[in-house]
Amino acid sequence: MTAQAQHHPSDRSFDPASILSDGLVERIRERAAVADRENAFFDEDLAELRACGYLRAFVPAEFGGLDLGLGEVTLLQSRLATAAPATALAINMHLVWTGVARLLHTRGDDSLRFVLEGAAGDELYAFGVSEAGNDLVLFGSDTEARPGPDGSYRFHGRKIFTSLSPAWTWLGTTGLDTTSADGPKVVYGFIERSRGGFEILDDWDTVGMRASQSRTTLLQGAESTAEHIVRRLDPGPNPDPIVFGIFACFETLIAAVYTGIGERALRLAVETAHRKTSKKAGGASYAADPDIRRRIASAAIAYDGMLPQLAGIARDLDDGVDHGALWFPKLVGLKVRATETAREVVDQAIRVAGGGSYFAASELGRLYRDVLAGMFHPSDDESAHATVANAWLGPA
Repeated sequence: MTAQAQHHPSDRSFDPASILSDGLVERIRERAAVADRENAFFDEDLAELRACGYLRAFVPAEFGGLDLGLGEVTLLQSRLATAAPATALAINMHLVWTGVARLLHTRGDDSLRFVLEGAAGDELYAFGVSEAGNDLVLFGSDTEARPGPDGSYRFHGRKIFTSLSPAWTWLGTTGLDTTSADGPKVVYGFIERSRGGFEILDDWDTVGMRASQSRTTLLQGAESTAEHIVRRLDPGPNPDPIVFGIFACFETLIAAVYTGIGERALRLAVETAHRKTSKKAGGASYAADPDIRRRIASAAIAYDGMLPQLAGIARDLDDGVDHGALWFPKLVGLKVRATETAREVVDQAIRVAGGGSYFAASELGRLYRDVLAGMFHPSDDESAHATVANAWLGPA
C-alpha cells in the first residue's frame, strides 16, 4: 500500500509492533489459512501470543503485566486481526474479562483482582454469557444458578459462541438465581476448567471465523466457588460497574477487530490493483482504471473514518470520561459502524480483486466470510438502534 500505516491519533507514542512484531504477524497470517481450511484451533498462535505477554496486556505493572490501556490494546487487536481475524476475535474474549478487571481495579473495585492475578500467570479467560434466543444478554439468563450453602453456585444451562473452547482455563459466565429469598438475581461467576461440571460440544463448523472454535458449552452443575462469585444483580438494565465494564470492553474490542479486517482488505485491494493488468486497456495496470480507483477510494474513505471514532471511545474509557446516559449509545454505535464499515470495505476489495477472491484459498475470500460474523455480535443492528432511539427519544 502506498500510504503509510495509520495509527489512532490518541496513541502516536505506542507502536503495536513493539509487541506484535512483523515476524510474528507474518507467521500468524501464514497459519490462518490452514486453521480456516482445517477448522482447527490456533494453538501455535496462542503459544506465541502467550510468549510475548499478550494475555497480560491489560494487567497492571504491579501484577507483572504490560499495563496497557484500551487505546493501546485496540491498536494491538486491529493489528492482530490483519493477520488472523479468528485469532483476534477469540483472544478478544480473554481481553474483555481482563479489561473489565483493569477498569474496576483503576476505580478502586478489586472484585476481579483474581482475574488480573490469573492473567499475570497466563491463565486464559473465556466469555460464557451468550444463549440461543436470549436477547437480554447481560440483563437476564436462561441458565440456572443454583446457590450452595457456602456462597458458591452451580450453573446449569447451555451457552453458545464460547470462543477459546479448546484452551480456556477459566470461564466467566452468568445464570439466574430464582430460589434465594432475595431472588431473582443474575449471578456472575467464574468456573475453573479443572473442576469439570460441563461438556463442550464439537459443533463449530461455520462459514467464517472458524479458528475461534466458539463451541457450545453445556453447563451441567459446573461450580463457581464463593470467592469467584463476583456479582448478584437484579435482572434488567443495571448501573453496576461490571455491566458497564463488560459492555464497554466488548463493544470497543469488537470494533478494533473489524477495523483491522477492513485495513487488511483495503491493503489487499491496493496490491491487486497494482498487480493486475487489463488487456482491454492495452496492458495498463488496474490501478489506472477510474472505476477501480473510485472503489478503492471509497473503501479508504470508509476505513479512515473508523480510526478517530475507535481512538476517541477508547481514550474516553481510559480517561474515565463521563458521558452519562449517552455511553451506551456511543458504544453500540461504534460497534455497528465498525462491523458495517468493515463489510463495506471488504465488499469493495473483492470487487476490485475479481473472481479470484471467490476461491476458498483466497485471503480476501476468507475475509469476506470472516467479516459476516460482525452482524451477530451483541449489540446487533436492531438492538443498537433501539438503544440509541431510547437515549435520544425516551422509551417508546
